[in-house]
Amino acid sequence: MLTNVASVLAGLIGAGIIFIGVSAFRAPQGAVGFGIPDTPTDDRTFHAWLTVKAVRDIASGLFIFVLLLGATPHLLGWFLLAATVTPLGDALIVLRSNGPKTAVYGIHGATAAVMLTISVLLLTA
Repeated sequence: MLTNVASVLAGLIGAGIIFIGVSAFRAPQGAVGFGIPDTPTDDRTFHAWLTVKAVRDIASGLFIFVLLLGATPHLLGWFLLAATVTPLGDALIVLRSNGPKTAVYGIHGATAAVMLTISVLLLTA
């Protein structure tokens, strides 16, 4: 039962990160919500970097679905534990950029905590 709940939550994380990646293609001005102050929404170089991030976000979400479909919950747990580095890194980037604490803790920190919790559930099931 707990494994099923954790798997559904992992799927929601995967869908969420795919959504973020797709959104970066459709509405690049949404990147302002990442938390870095003075994000240049009309800069071509910024758009190129945002496209790189978008592709990686989509791939990360797809990895979760591949593991949901073809691997054990234990392996998915290890993957999510390793992937927790991403929102932690994002939180540090926003913090070092003097971004809003709400983005540091409320977006990136909360995402890391949820991913950590899901990975523990999967690893201990």
